[in-house]
Order: sequence, then structure tokens, then C-alpha cells
Amino acid sequence: MHAITLSVVIPAHNEAANLSALLDEIEQALSHQTYEVIVVDDGSDDDTWPLLVARAHRQDTLRPLRHRFSAGQSTALWQAARHARGEWLATLDGDGQNDPADISGLLEVAIAEQADLVGGHRISRQDTPLKRLSSRVANTVRARLLGDGAPDSGCGLKVIRRQAFLSLPYFDHMHRFLPALVTAQGGRCLSHPVNHRPRGAGRSHYGLGNRLWVGIIDLVGVSWLQRRCRLPVDCRGVDDALDLPRVGTTLSCEGEVSAKDSTDSEAGRPQPAFGVTDGALPRAALNEASRGPSQ
Repeated sequence: MHAITLSVVIPAHNEAANLSALLDEIEQALSHQTYEVIVVDDGSDDDTWPLLVARAHRQDTLRPLRHRFSAGQSTALWQAARHARGEWLATLDGDGQNDPADISGLLEVAIAEQADLVGGHRISRQDTPLKRLSSRVANTVRARLLGDGAPDSGCGLKVIRRQAFLSLPYFDHMHRFLPALVTAQGGRCLSHPVNHRPRGAGRSHYGLGNRLWVGIIDLVGVSWLQRRCRLPVDCRGVDDALDLPRVGTTLSCEGEVSAKDSTDSEAGRPQPAFGVTDGALPRAALNEASRGPSQ
């Protein structure tokens, strides 16, 4: 079995109408790559979870995870990164606006330039005028205050070293500031042009009201982190003589349902108030899981 190079991580909340086509595109775009796809269903109340579990029957590269209650995009990405097995993460939105065909190009740039993160730069945005304006203002203010050099930090399509991501301080909305956070830890960040498409179905979960004020508060917090929260050395320059497992690859945490527990059906075991279900269940358990959340 070949080692997995790339983990495509996708947070999804009520994206059942978009995921099938997106997963088909990923399979086609990465047919030459050794990869896995981790989709985190962030507390959806549509058919996102049954769709993912059913698809895992026939797509061995797919590993669905689920938050029983919505925890937000940053937490979904963080959980996916912890469970990922690839050296590199490719982050992708679940609404189909990011083009999976761009993933290989970003990864090639990252490897060739020895970068820790390569972010997509949406040259031709396919959004409403208001969303484009708010994004332009946010990118200008963020670049001026944080100096991260990222022309489009809000683009959901990025390639980042898994270890670099896991070394970052976790907080809600951290996904909007990855270039600034990686740079603050001594990492190297680049941007690369990518395609952008109209949303396939459904509606955006973000608007001016839930981005502006929270974004201003986050900017202040990230500015503080840039000055105060730095690793003492480049973590890639530390050798472990005992070769201990890295954080998140074998350890489980309280409130998490791991794959080791998944031989029991969901309906037959107590569930934590908040946790993660690993949809990469043994195939015998997939039929039970595909019925959706227990009532």
C-alpha cells in the first residue's frame, strides 16, 4: 500500500446538493495522485451524512466524519487535519465554487518552492457584487494590519503542510487567517491563481452581518498572536530519536467517537453531547450508519 501524500479536507454544512459532483471532480482531478478525501459534515440537517456514508461504500478514498452539532468551518478543518494521513492538506469548500483541477498545481508550487502554504488567488470571482466588495475590503484591511502578503486570504482552496497546520494556535475563524498564522510561525506562504465558479446549489452560510464585526475582532486577536504566539524553533528541524506518533494521528480525545468504536451501530451505543463520528466505518456497519442520525 502506497503512503498517502495528500489529504483533501472539506468542511460541509447542508451541502448534499453539491457534494456528489464535487467528489466526482476530485476523483478525476487526482486520479494520478495517492490521496484521501476527508469530508466533515458539520451538523447538517439535510442528506449530507447519508450521502457521504453511502458513497463510502464505493469510494475507498473517502473518509466521512461528522459533528453531531455544528461547530463551524475552522473546527471542521481542524478535526479533518487531525484525522488526515497525508503530508499535505488541500482545503476545499463544499459548495463547489473551488475547482479541484487546481489542487495539483498548488501542490506542485508548494513542493517546488519549498513553501508551507500556497493559497489560491481567485482572479475572477463568481460572487454577488456585495460579496466581492466586502471581500475586497476585508483583504485590503487584513493585508494592511497583518502584513501577510496574501491577496486572497479568504479563498477556501489552499495547500498546506499538515504539520504546519497542526502547529498553529486553534481558535474559531482561524481558517480566514492561515497565511498570517503560518507566517508568524516562521513558515513560507505563496499565492497562486485559481479558478472560481458560481455556487452550484443552496445558499452561502456567510454574509456581511456575520463576517464584518466578527472579522474586526478576529483581526485584533490575530495581530496579538503574531507578536506573542511563536514557536521557539522551526518544528520541521527537530528530530525525535524515539519517533513518537505525531499529535492527532493515533491519539483520541474525550468526546470523540473513533474508528475503533465504530463496530457498534450508532443506535446501540451512548453518544457524546459533542463529538466526531468517523464515517470510514467497517463496511458491515455502513448500512446501519447510512440511515442517518439516530432520533
